[in-house]
Amino acid sequence: MKVTLSHVPRIAQRIAIELNKSGLVTMTRGLDPVSHEAEKILEESVKKEQALEERVNEMLAENEDNIEDMLADERQLFFLIKKKLAPEYGVILSYEDRYSDISHKILDELYEEDLINYEVTENHIKNIIYNAITGYIASNDEIDDAVMEKIRSYKRRIIPGTEEFDIIHEKLYNEELQKRGLA
Repeated sequence: MKVTLSHVPRIAQRIAIELNKSGLVTMTRGLDPVSHEAEKILEESVKKEQALEERVNEMLAENEDNIEDMLADERQLFFLIKKKLAPEYGVILSYEDRYSDISHKILDELYEEDLINYEVTENHIKNIIYNAITGYIASNDEIDDAVMEKIRSYKRRIIPGTEEFDIIHEKLYNEELQKRGLA
Protein backbone atom coordinates (compact mmCIF):
# COMPACT_ATOMS: atom_id res chain seq x y z
CA MET A 1 0.00 0.00 0.00
CA LYS A 2 1.11 3.50 -0.74
CA VAL A 3 1.44 5.70 2.35
CA THR A 4 -0.22 9.11 2.10
CA LEU A 5 0.27 12.23 4.21
CA SER A 6 -2.96 11.45 6.08
CA HIS A 7 -1.44 8.14 7.26
CA VAL A 8 1.84 9.66 8.48
CA PRO A 9 0.74 10.86 11.97
CA ARG A 10 -0.93 7.52 12.73
CA ILE A 11 2.10 5.51 11.60
CA ALA A 12 4.45 7.75 13.60
CA GLN A 13 2.30 7.34 16.69
CA ARG A 14 2.24 3.58 16.22
CA ILE A 15 6.05 3.52 15.95
CA ALA A 16 6.38 5.39 19.25
CA ILE A 17 3.86 3.10 20.96
CA GLU A 18 5.47 -0.09 19.65
CA LEU A 19 8.95 1.04 20.71
CA ASN A 20 7.62 1.85 24.16
CA LYS A 21 5.72 -1.45 24.46
CA SER A 22 8.75 -3.48 23.36
CA GLY A 23 10.43 -3.11 26.73
CA LEU A 24 13.74 -2.86 24.87
CA VAL A 25 13.77 0.92 24.58
CA THR A 26 13.91 3.65 27.18
CA MET A 27 12.37 6.89 25.98
CA THR A 28 14.27 9.84 27.39
CA ARG A 29 11.55 12.44 26.70
CA GLY A 30 8.38 10.42 26.21
CA LEU A 31 6.27 9.30 23.27
CA ASP A 32 5.51 12.65 21.62
CA PRO A 33 9.09 13.60 20.61
CA VAL A 34 9.65 10.09 19.24
CA SER A 35 6.42 10.29 17.26
CA HIS A 36 7.33 13.78 16.02
CA GLU A 37 10.74 12.69 14.66
CA ALA A 38 9.25 9.62 12.99
CA GLU A 39 6.55 11.80 11.45
CA LYS A 40 9.13 14.17 9.94
CA ILE A 41 11.00 11.31 8.24
CA LEU A 42 7.83 9.61 7.00
CA GLU A 43 6.47 12.92 5.70
CA GLU A 44 9.71 13.60 3.83
CA SER A 45 9.46 10.20 2.12
CA VAL A 46 5.84 10.75 1.09
CA LYS A 47 6.60 14.22 -0.26
CA LYS A 48 9.51 12.90 -2.33
CA GLU A 49 7.23 10.34 -3.95
CA GLN A 50 4.55 12.99 -4.54
CA ALA A 51 7.11 15.24 -6.26
CA LEU A 52 8.26 12.32 -8.41
CA GLU A 53 4.70 11.43 -9.43
CA GLU A 54 3.92 15.07 -10.15
CA ARG A 55 6.91 15.25 -12.51
CA VAL A 56 5.90 12.00 -14.21
CA ASN A 57 2.38 13.34 -14.74
CA GLU A 58 3.82 16.56 -16.20
CA MET A 59 5.92 14.53 -18.62
CA LEU A 60 2.92 12.46 -19.66
CA ALA A 61 0.82 15.60 -20.18
CA GLU A 62 3.59 17.18 -22.29
CA ASN A 63 3.63 14.11 -24.53
CA GLU A 64 -0.08 13.36 -24.55
CA ASP A 65 -0.39 13.61 -28.34
CA ASN A 66 2.50 11.20 -28.95
CA ILE A 67 1.09 8.76 -26.41
CA GLU A 68 -2.30 8.76 -28.15
CA ASP A 69 -0.74 8.43 -31.61
CA MET A 70 1.26 5.40 -30.51
CA LEU A 71 -1.70 3.90 -28.62
CA ALA A 72 0.63 3.48 -25.64
CA ASP A 73 -0.61 2.27 -22.26
CA GLU A 74 -0.46 5.40 -20.10
CA ARG A 75 -0.35 3.45 -16.81
CA GLN A 76 2.58 1.40 -18.03
CA LEU A 77 4.36 4.54 -19.24
CA PHE A 78 3.73 6.17 -15.86
CA PHE A 79 5.43 3.29 -14.07
CA LEU A 80 8.36 3.14 -16.52
CA ILE A 81 9.02 6.88 -16.22
CA LYS A 82 8.63 6.74 -12.45
CA LYS A 83 11.13 3.88 -12.31
CA LYS A 84 13.60 5.83 -14.45
CA LEU A 85 13.33 9.05 -12.38
CA ALA A 86 13.09 7.46 -8.92
CA PRO A 87 16.85 7.57 -8.13
CA GLU A 88 16.96 11.26 -9.08
CA TYR A 89 14.22 11.96 -6.51
CA GLY A 90 15.65 9.63 -3.87
CA VAL A 91 12.62 7.34 -3.97
CA ILE A 92 12.94 3.60 -3.43
CA LEU A 93 10.15 1.91 -5.37
CA SER A 94 10.14 -1.42 -3.55
CA TYR A 95 7.89 -0.87 -0.54
CA GLU A 96 9.76 -3.46 1.51
CA ASP A 97 13.09 -1.77 0.83
CA ARG A 98 11.62 1.71 1.32
CA TYR A 99 10.14 0.86 4.71
CA SER A 100 13.42 -0.74 5.77
CA ASP A 101 15.29 2.41 4.72
CA ILE A 102 12.80 4.64 6.54
CA SER A 103 13.13 2.45 9.65
CA HIS A 104 16.91 2.96 9.61
CA LYS A 105 16.52 6.71 9.19
CA ILE A 106 14.03 6.92 12.05
CA LEU A 107 16.28 4.84 14.32
CA ASP A 108 19.30 7.00 13.47
CA GLU A 109 17.39 10.21 14.13
CA LEU A 110 15.93 8.97 17.42
CA TYR A 111 19.39 7.96 18.59
CA GLU A 112 21.10 11.16 17.41
CA GLU A 113 18.46 13.30 19.11
CA ASP A 114 18.90 11.23 22.29
CA LEU A 115 15.21 10.33 22.35
CA ILE A 116 15.78 6.65 22.98
CA ASN A 117 18.29 4.39 24.69
CA TYR A 118 18.60 0.65 24.17
CA GLU A 119 21.00 -2.16 24.95
CA VAL A 120 20.12 -4.55 22.14
CA THR A 121 21.30 -4.53 18.54
CA GLU A 122 20.26 -1.69 16.25
CA ASN A 123 18.73 -4.24 13.92
CA HIS A 124 16.39 -5.37 16.70
CA ILE A 125 15.10 -1.83 17.19
CA LYS A 126 14.93 -1.21 13.44
CA ASN A 127 12.75 -4.31 13.12
CA ILE A 128 10.33 -2.95 15.73
CA ILE A 129 10.01 0.26 13.70
CA TYR A 130 9.66 -1.68 10.43
CA ASN A 131 6.99 -3.95 11.92
CA ALA A 132 5.09 -0.93 13.24
CA ILE A 133 5.00 0.55 9.73
CA THR A 134 4.02 -2.67 7.97
CA GLY A 135 1.58 -3.58 10.76
CA TYR A 136 -0.18 -0.24 10.35
CA ILE A 137 -0.39 -0.78 6.60
CA ALA A 138 -1.84 -4.27 7.03
CA SER A 139 -4.45 -3.10 9.55
CA ASN A 140 -5.24 -0.09 7.35
CA ASP A 141 -5.93 -2.41 4.41
CA GLU A 142 -8.28 -4.48 6.60
CA ILE A 143 -10.06 -1.34 7.78
CA ASP A 144 -10.39 -0.01 4.25
CA ASP A 145 -11.80 -3.35 3.07
CA ALA A 146 -14.38 -3.25 5.89
CA VAL A 147 -15.31 0.34 5.02
CA MET A 148 -15.67 -0.46 1.33
CA GLU A 149 -17.87 -3.45 2.18
CA LYS A 150 -20.14 -1.20 4.25
CA ILE A 151 -20.34 1.35 1.43
CA ARG A 152 -21.21 -1.39 -1.08
CA SER A 153 -24.03 -2.54 1.21
CA TYR A 154 -25.81 0.83 0.96
CA LYS A 155 -29.10 0.67 -0.91
CA ARG A 156 -28.12 3.47 -3.23
CA ARG A 157 -24.84 3.45 -5.09
CA ILE A 158 -22.12 5.74 -3.70
CA ILE A 159 -19.70 6.64 -6.48
CA PRO A 160 -15.98 6.56 -5.60
CA GLY A 161 -14.22 9.88 -6.16
CA THR A 162 -17.27 11.98 -5.36
CA GLU A 163 -17.45 14.33 -2.40
CA GLU A 164 -20.26 12.22 -0.92
CA PHE A 165 -18.10 9.08 -1.16
CA ASP A 166 -15.15 10.83 0.50
CA ILE A 167 -17.31 12.09 3.39
CA ILE A 168 -18.93 8.69 3.97
CA HIS A 169 -15.60 6.86 3.64
CA GLU A 170 -13.90 9.17 6.16
CA LYS A 171 -16.77 8.81 8.65
CA LEU A 172 -16.85 5.01 8.38
CA TYR A 173 -13.05 4.82 8.47
CA ASN A 174 -12.91 6.78 11.74
CA GLU A 175 -15.68 4.63 13.22
CA GLU A 176 -13.75 1.49 12.26
CA LEU A 177 -10.56 2.90 13.83
CA GLN A 178 -12.43 3.58 17.07
CA LYS A 179 -14.06 0.15 17.02
CA ARG A 180 -10.61 -1.44 16.78
CA GLY A 181 -9.11 0.83 19.43
CA LEU A 182 -6.75 2.51 16.97
CA ALA A 183 -8.06 6.06 17.31
